Amino acid sequence: MKNPSVRVARWSAHHPWRAIAGWVLFVMVCLGAGISVGGNAAKSEDYRVGEAGRAEAYAAQGGLQQKALERVLIQAKDGKLDAARGAALAGDVRERMARLPEVESVAAPVWSADGRSVRVDVTLKGPELDGRKHVDPVLAQTEQVRKANPDLVVDEAGSPSISKDVQGQRGSDLSRTELFALPVTLIVLLLVFRSVVMAVVPLLLAVSSIAAGIGLSMVASHAFPDAGVGTNVILLIGMAVGVDYTLFYLKRDREERARSGGMLSSAAVVELAAATSGRAVVVSGLAVAASSATLFLADDVIFSSLATGAIVVTVAAVVSSLTVLPALLAKLGHRVGGGRQRKPGRTREPRVTGAVLRGVARRPGAMLGVAVAVLLVLTGPLVGIKLTDVGRETYSRQLPAMRAFDRVNAAFPDLKAVNQVVVRADASEQPQVRASLEALAGRVKADPLFDGRSRIRVSDDRRIAMLEVPVPAYPSQKRAQDSLKELRAVHVPATVGRVRADVAVTGDVARYADYPEHQSGRLPLVLGALLLVTFAITVLAFRSVVMGLVGVVLNLLSAGASLGVLVAVFQHRWAEGLLGFTSMGSVGSRVPLFLFVILFGLSMDYQVFTLSRVQEAVRSGVPARRAVLDGIGRSAGVVTSAAVVMMTVFASFVPLHLIEMKQFGFSLAVAVLLDAFVIRLVVLPALMLLLGEAAWWPSRRRVPAAALEPGRTPRTVG
Repeated sequence: MKNPSVRVARWSAHHPWRAIAGWVLFVMVCLGAGISVGGNAAKSEDYRVGEAGRAEAYAAQGGLQQKALERVLIQAKDGKLDAARGAALAGDVRERMARLPEVESVAAPVWSADGRSVRVDVTLKGPELDGRKHVDPVLAQTEQVRKANPDLVVDEAGSPSISKDVQGQRGSDLSRTELFALPVTLIVLLLVFRSVVMAVVPLLLAVSSIAAGIGLSMVASHAFPDAGVGTNVILLIGMAVGVDYTLFYLKRDREERARSGGMLSSAAVVELAAATSGRAVVVSGLAVAASSATLFLADDVIFSSLATGAIVVTVAAVVSSLTVLPALLAKLGHRVGGGRQRKPGRTREPRVTGAVLRGVARRPGAMLGVAVAVLLVLTGPLVGIKLTDVGRETYSRQLPAMRAFDRVNAAFPDLKAVNQVVVRADASEQPQVRASLEALAGRVKADPLFDGRSRIRVSDDRRIAMLEVPVPAYPSQKRAQDSLKELRAVHVPATVGRVRADVAVTGDVARYADYPEHQSGRLPLVLGALLLVTFAITVLAFRSVVMGLVGVVLNLLSAGASLGVLVAVFQHRWAEGLLGFTSMGSVGSRVPLFLFVILFGLSMDYQVFTLSRVQEAVRSGVPARRAVLDGIGRSAGVVTSAAVVMMTVFASFVPLHLIEMKQFGFSLAVAVLLDAFVIRLVVLPALMLLLGEAAWWPSRRRVPAAALEPGRTPRTVG
């Protein structure tokens, strides 16, 4: 009863309806609080990183920041566009757009070099990221012009319309993911429990935990702005840990019922389960939350949003497992033990995992060597990993806005990317700044990397000046990247770099280049904190420095191998048809960091549950070797089942259209597969068998004489 989880479980088991009502009320309060305060979406300034971010801050000080911009394209289907008709239609578009309250300004028409196209640029009111909230009336006007001119191509593209379409596609994808993941998870749970009631319970608790997590995340977004990915990670992590924690608890409850042979009340059985699995759930939840918290060190609004979502849904899942789950088990009573009952005290070891463990027991050194060699081979491709930001070029061409985006850029190649040189100086320095920017414009005009055209803009207070230099290449292409390097390393230092001013380069290309560089710089800090957190939690939970080190090494092996597989699949083209994607020739810059953090946290589920069973046996006086085989053997079934559920949830993200979400889902599914079936079934038991009693160093305790093996003398064990 000193264990808090036991005290909570005991109260819930004796007051089940109060506990159930309390959980329902908790979920409703979380959702109600979230809805009442609303979510706080991240603003443009929250995304600024590196030199590009610094330049954007300078530009914002002078009102020169990037605005929400839509481009209406009018084009002949064949041949040149009649000049008179094109001018008349462009004038009509300007008049229509200028009348809309959502529009800030409409630019003069611009004709393409070949005379086939004319475009009208429409700037929306408000911050750049709010554009998609105001774009519908603009799209409606474009649609009216299109219907009135069926013989012409009339299209519209821009950040707001693209963002709107991408958000809609992501929402549709996630809905399909849920429709796929829920039935498959239910089938797996039915196979595990052979009871409809007990298969439904984990799903209900996971879904309710997700609901509570969504509400809590909306409240938390006022401290950590939501970058639009919070709900995604809540669904991803919530379903995984929600089902896993419930699964661990339910399996232990069943074991205790089988062991007691029906001699104990439901409340007493729940208390026994809480004393073991309840503690494991708390430690595991703490590990996931603490690991996720290291993402805050990335100093990036997207990772902060991911961390917040993972933490709140994990906490909600832990609370549900410790409160409402014991109440449900107490009310369900004998129905928890559905399926054919085994004799008291006996547990069934899964056939396949049992065979693997017997092989490990016979030759632990050889099995360890083979498993580690396989993992290292899988890690090999990681040496050639290339990290890049995920640009618009990767978005699905099924989206109308992306098809229009391609047509606009084909007609006006200079719109593909732009470099922006921003200078901040005293107003008195404006003549020198202007002269240096003109000199810079002359240099880039003679440089074949650039488009040749450029534009100088100056703020009203004359403190901020900007030179915009177009590049006829997408930000991910070599020409665009080379133009940025040339600009920063050669042209800027030779011109505006000599003026007494703050100078920085931003724009599409700089954003694309600086973000991965920022993440690469933060990766060692986050990874170091992650290793420390994993080590500390394992040591505190099991009082073993050795197992803390083992946990760190195993997590590194698992993460490295899954990242290696990710690189081999997504950085090349051979799997494009199989998984339905177009290779970027790289990996999304956010994927490795997210994978490391989430995998380290989730792998602690298996680590804590498995080691808890081994430690129980050791503390009861079972010899170290037998404790390892019995503990891992008894936990193998539930770990395998939990892994199948997790892989199902993660794999359901692979069919999504967004390439980064595909990479997230694929890498996590592979990581869970390797962690559950290679690390926990081969590497961990082999290591523990080879280490023997040293695995529990430095903790010590005397083993009762009755627990000694024949012929053994009393000893101290870890």
